[in-house]
Amino acid sequence: MSANFEYYKVFYYVAKYRSFTQAAGILMSSQPSISRTMKILEDELGCTLFTRTQKGVVLTAEGQQLYTHISRACEEIFAGEKLLESTMERRSGVVRIGASETALHGFLLKKLESFHNVYPGIKLKVQNSSTPGAIEDLKEERVDFAVVTTPTGASRPLVETHLCPFQNILIGGHQFESLKGKVLRLEDLKNYPLICLAKGTKTYAFYEELFLSHKVSLTPDIEVATADLVLPMVTHNLGIGLIPEGLARQALENGEVFAIRLAETIPPRSICMVENSEKPLSITAALLKNAILSPSEFP
Repeated sequence: MSANFEYYKVFYYVAKYRSFTQAAGILMSSQPSISRTMKILEDELGCTLFTRTQKGVVLTAEGQQLYTHISRACEEIFAGEKLLESTMERRSGVVRIGASETALHGFLLKKLESFHNVYPGIKLKVQNSSTPGAIEDLKEERVDFAVVTTPTGASRPLVETHLCPFQNILIGGHQFESLKGKVLRLEDLKNYPLICLAKGTKTYAFYEELFLSHKVSLTPDIEVATADLVLPMVTHNLGIGLIPEGLARQALENGEVFAIRLAETIPPRSICMVENSEKPLSITAALLKNAILSPSEFP
């Protein structure tokens, strides 16, 4: 091949769009430069490839014959480049995730570990916050998607995908061992220092609705910003605490705390993924999303 590939690439776009001007725009070049390149190609091939008209250019018989082969070759090359680009993006890039404490420890960390083992070149930026904070970050496009707990308060174009259920329980430390084996009612909790997430969180709203449904006011003595702070408060005997069971499991097994039975049933909640249905994910973010949604440890 006497002419180099760049000449044929320019020819491909001029022939495809029947326009030197459009080809120049796509190739980020100038119309005179495109014209000069085509003149060089015609000289090297020894034939005329285009005929100029008022509406643009028309391929000559020789030009059409060449375009039949060049178009297939260029499209194969472009497809190969796109596939390679996709493969390279799978090995690098950044994914930004908003996560609440319960979602992070109760579900997401194991998924991130498996994903990182397969794609160590992809950087993960995890912004740990409350569910409302993660949802706000998603709305402002500071994260690609959020993994949080219900209720999320999300509305269109944000959509929720259920990941797994979890249960909240009431726990106590050694100073409250007199409560072991007893069944408390929600109204009884006003007699004990109660620890739960702070007002303004979706978890507080969840508890408040539960208490009000039984005609009891929620009046915690200690409010904390994130769910992982409840356990150390309880182990240091500052009160009894409402906490996701998964966050307390090891402490329960070790005997550091114990579960306190309630007469009323605490409704189960869910860890879910929230994403913006109007914003397509990058290749790397879509990879992580698929890994998270996979029922196995890793797809």
